[in-house]
Amino acid sequence: MDTTSTDAYLRRLGADRPARPDADALRDLHLRHLLAVPFENLSVHLGEEIPLDGKSLTEKITARHRGGFCYELNGAFGTLLAALGYRVDFLQARVMGPDGLPGVPYDHMALRVEDADGGRWLADVGFGAYIHRPLAYDARGEQRDGGGVFRFEAADGGDLVVVQDGVAQYLWEERPRELADFRAGSWWHRTSPDSHFRRSLVCSLLTDGGAGRVTFSGRTLKATGAAAGEGADADGTRLCELGSDAEVLEAYRTLFGVELTAVPEVAPAPVAG
Repeated sequence: MDTTSTDAYLRRLGADRPARPDADALRDLHLRHLLAVPFENLSVHLGEEIPLDGKSLTEKITARHRGGFCYELNGAFGTLLAALGYRVDFLQARVMGPDGLPGVPYDHMALRVEDADGGRWLADVGFGAYIHRPLAYDARGEQRDGGGVFRFEAADGGDLVVVQDGVAQYLWEERPRELADFRAGSWWHRTSPDSHFRRSLVCSLLTDGGAGRVTFSGRTLKATGAAAGEGADADGTRLCELGSDAEVLEAYRTLFGVELTAVPEVAPAPVAG
């Protein structure tokens, strides 16, 4: 990234350029990213290509004011962090299913980030409702975060598993990968009928400094925290169904800053062959 692109990305996050690539700046940028850039899979259902290179990923966030799913969000954030002086490794991860088994290889991308003082962190701005700030990579005890209580555990074959509130989320390899290595995983999630991204629409953003979240699933809007407003139920959640296309497009614009010309709809997966 050149200086112009880096500055544009920082403006999207509402952040100043850090004086140095230290842990405090990393934590601040991580939370700001979750508050500014939505986790969304709209490209899958709008027929948009998802090129996995740093320039395309960062331009989607800065010029098109969009978000993305894990490969895009962590790919772009890792590119930004490297431009700011952090050492960044892209890590191949497999998401744990409800049966307790890991998904396909390259199911997910996470980041290992080393700061200017040698501290190592697991960063991840592309996993939905998850960590708010990076986790200490080499710690093995409990780490409390706005997204829950986390810990790392060893898995078979030398992999590591991240556990959130007692539930295993994904396991990852420590071997660094290149952005291009994730193309097959991205293609699978965009095309396979077995991919949950093919079967659903999601656009989700952390709010209220981390105290709330707003999520749009198809035409169902779910809000917690201040965004829930007076219509919240006893647990602080508000659900509502939007009817007209105009309402849907307005919700994307006002809640997520995403300008669309057509309402995304879940499209059928392509037929093999």
